[in-house]
Amino acid sequence: MCVKFRRLYYFTETEELQLPTTSTTPTSSVVFEASTQTPTSENCDSPLVSPKGNYSLTTSDHSNNALTNIYKMRQHGQLCDITLHVGLEIIRAHKVVLASISPYFFAMFNGDMKEQSCHEIILHDMDPAAVELLIEYGYTGQIVITPDNVQVLLPASSILQMSTVREACCRFLMKQLHPTNCLGIRSFADTHSCKELHRRSHCFALQNFQQVVATEEFLLLPQLNICSEEDVFTAVLNWVKHDLSDRKQYVAQLMEHVRLPLVNREFLMTRVDCEKLVREDSQCRELLLEAMRYHLAPERRCVLSTPRTLERKPKGAESYLFAVGGGSLFAIHSECEVYNPRSDAWSAIAPMQWRRSRCGVTGLRRMLYVCYNPLINNWSGITPMGTKRSCLGICAFDGLIYVCGGYDGASCLSSMERFDPLTGIWCSCPAMNTRRRYCRVAVVENCIYALGGFDSTNYQASVERYDPRQGSWHSIPSMSSRRSSCGVAAVDGYLYCIGGNDGTMCMSSGERFNVRRNVWEPITAMHNRRSTHEVVGIGGCVYALGGNDGSSSLNSLEMYDPQLNKWALLSSMVTRRSSVGAAVLECINIEHVLRATKC
Repeated sequence: MCVKFRRLYYFTETEELQLPTTSTTPTSSVVFEASTQTPTSENCDSPLVSPKGNYSLTTSDHSNNALTNIYKMRQHGQLCDITLHVGLEIIRAHKVVLASISPYFFAMFNGDMKEQSCHEIILHDMDPAAVELLIEYGYTGQIVITPDNVQVLLPASSILQMSTVREACCRFLMKQLHPTNCLGIRSFADTHSCKELHRRSHCFALQNFQQVVATEEFLLLPQLNICSEEDVFTAVLNWVKHDLSDRKQYVAQLMEHVRLPLVNREFLMTRVDCEKLVREDSQCRELLLEAMRYHLAPERRCVLSTPRTLERKPKGAESYLFAVGGGSLFAIHSECEVYNPRSDAWSAIAPMQWRRSRCGVTGLRRMLYVCYNPLINNWSGITPMGTKRSCLGICAFDGLIYVCGGYDGASCLSSMERFDPLTGIWCSCPAMNTRRRYCRVAVVENCIYALGGFDSTNYQASVERYDPRQGSWHSIPSMSSRRSSCGVAAVDGYLYCIGGNDGTMCMSSGERFNVRRNVWEPITAMHNRRSTHEVVGIGGCVYALGGNDGSSSLNSLEMYDPQLNKWALLSSMVTRRSSVGAAVLECINIEHVLRATKC
């Protein structure tokens, strides 16, 4: 008995795949039948007849032919079941092909993600041309890597987890290594965690240092991502001393790139001043004297400014907002968190050594005081202030940290002191004209402004300004409202004062001081009433976080856009924080540091 299974597939004479038509007798098509009967003739690669009489057919180029036909279908838009939006480009493809070449797409289309049932997907942070090349590779198995596309292909292949293309990009870059580009390739490899490429480019730079030192990439090395200038000084000496006879000639040229004015005083006196290579070279001695003058005259640092007194700003550093301590209900927090404005996401960082509320927090030279290093996710202590203070105002200016006002447990304060991180010493400064508890301070156009607060009797609307060059305080026009526990930030030459308490209630209103016109101007009110909150400036916008609305502690965050004169609510902090401290630091991918240091 013969059982026959028949299914009709229609191909045109030009061999393009067509859908079945309603006609029962196609005139221009060939009918293929699948049957259990033995065909009389077959064109096959390896026909085998089993002892039972079954016939086995293996076609060596079957997979290639299938993918070629699927690729033709994609070119003609046939049976495509997914549309990718990459930037302004629209790319159509087949889910099964994407899932077969990319674990990223496999997880997307087979897991519990919402994209599983979507027909259109937006891909963020990828180059459209690179995605198109990678999808073409999935269909054809071919891709051409060039100097023009490798910098977008490698990141895209990393995101899509297409390891064969990623490794091919790395091999291509290894072949391109040259003294003029090895440092750039090394940085690129570090950014994308290409360990072997990083190792090869690093070794190449060391082996060809005499040529590398004369290149433009080497001259841009002040944009290093380093913990301290002490590390740079030590690295230079280690390299020179490794082959002293040949490398001693470069010591002055290299020391010009070490920012000796920014090393701490103890290191300057015990290491730099005592170093024989420095003392024996006239150019190095001049650099040492420059650093000593900078240390000995903190009040004159603005006129002693040189390229070596400027803080390093590593390429790729972005602004992050840090929320420190604070309290909620009956708890005071040591836990802290950091906000990435680009992803609108909060992450936990290492907790402080002590619980702190109503403390002062500011950022200086990529460190958060007191005293957090984002490069290693670690807190450490500094020299205590000369006066006990809570509810104080704090800011950083010209390499120094200024604190003023506050409460010492017995009375409101008007005193001010400053801290020099290079010497580790606090010294007193001229006192404000008014006692201010819960005051806030900020720097605009080289002057320090102290706003609002509480003088133990009255809630203040008054404002005063301190010019470090003159060493004296002067009153300026008062705000339109009394504000204690307000938030203050300087953005684009304006001084913003937002929220606070006027003695009767928490406020949501805000105003800004136009320094050039010497007047206060109103701005749109926040979504929430806030006091004991913090306000910072990032990218021309004002961010307000935490605080208290008069009944409970807040974890909300909102952003004010001066161009639109509008506030927008953003992702909330994990923890409710009144009397919170906050500051902004420039960091390079701190999320990577947090993952690496997580216990």
